[in-house]
Amino acid sequence: MKLPRRQLLVDPPAASSSDIAFILIIFFLVCASVQPETGMAQTLPRTEEKQDSKQQSRNLEVSITPTSIVLNGSPLNLDEFRRRLAAALQAKKRPEDKVVVVKSAPKTPYDHWIRVSQVIDDAGGVITLELESERTITVD
Repeated sequence: MKLPRRQLLVDPPAASSSDIAFILIIFFLVCASVQPETGMAQTLPRTEEKQDSKQQSRNLEVSITPTSIVLNGSPLNLDEFRRRLAAALQAKKRPEDKVVVVKSAPKTPYDHWIRVSQVIDDAGGVITLELESERTITVD
């Protein structure tokens, strides 16, 4: 004699699903928290709408390459750069005259750039970065 087979509908326990989801959320939050990178804090000057060319003196220009530091067109080592920059900034009295324009080559190592920035900051200069920008000019 063949007995009829009954199918039992059994649901998996759903009580632990919320616990597992909560634990996974905690796990990913802990893994995703990253310490912020520390660097040298800098205050960059804002551009002004009107610039008085009579009162504004010529800004110092520093070019940084992977192998050299160039101050107003003359290549220098770090010690000579420190001396010449301090002398040039000491002669300037107004804070807006102490702006130093920094240009950096793309392959310049970060530690070299930080050393030069620190020298400028220690000498009392205000660092401003010269960035390359692309413009499209349409000619009619």
